[in-house]
Amino acid sequence: MRYEFLEHTADAKFRAYGSTLEEAFGNAALAMTAVMTDVKKVAVKRTLNIAATGEDLKSLLYDFLEEFIVAVNTEHFLLSKFGKIKIKKTSSGYDITAAAAGDDLHLYETHDDVKAVTYHDMEIHEAKGNCWVQVVVDI
Repeated sequence: MRYEFLEHTADAKFRAYGSTLEEAFGNAALAMTAVMTDVKKVAVKRTLNIAATGEDLKSLLYDFLEEFIVAVNTEHFLLSKFGKIKIKKTSSGYDITAAAAGDDLHLYETHDDVKAVTYHDMEIHEAKGNCWVQVVVDI
């Protein structure tokens, strides 16, 4: 299972899984896209390079997901899948780079708009071979 939606009264809450932290972060971006549309229907016709930085892993996850909100709003980009995702520890925190693939937002039926990522209930669990992240997004 890549991700699952959890109960939340007003917003969307999900937990995304991966065998690595990179995979869990990527699946979190896919889950966030699933709030907006059926990810399985989004074709792979465009690529987008995503980069973000954070002083810790939570701020890295926040900034990474925010990059996709910006891509939806400015480039009309809907995520479909990932190529390589790389998280690197730096002297000032963390960097993440990702090769994202997807298509034009206007070609698909959408429902809820994701307005923002929140730190509320955000969790990151990292263990060898079993990582997950939990996120609440404002819709």
